[in-house]
Amino acid sequence: MAASEAQKRAIAKWQKEKVDEVKFRVPKGERALIQAHAKEQGESTTAFIKRAIREAMERDNATK
Repeated sequence: MAASEAQKRAIAKWQKEKVDEVKFRVPKGERALIQAHAKEQGESTTAFIKRAIREAMERDNATK
C-alpha cells in the first residue's frame, strides 16, 4: 500500500525534526559486503553501521 501525500509530508516533517542524515561513499563492491555482513548478524545495514560506529567511539574513548 502506497503512502498518501499527507503521510509522505508527515514522514518528511518528522525526519527533518528528529534525525540527521549521514552519507558516505565506499569503493565499488564494498556496499554489498557490508550489507551481507549486516544480514549475517541479523541486522539491517543501518543498524550494523550505527552499532559499528558506537563501538568504535566507545573503544576510542576508553583509550583516552
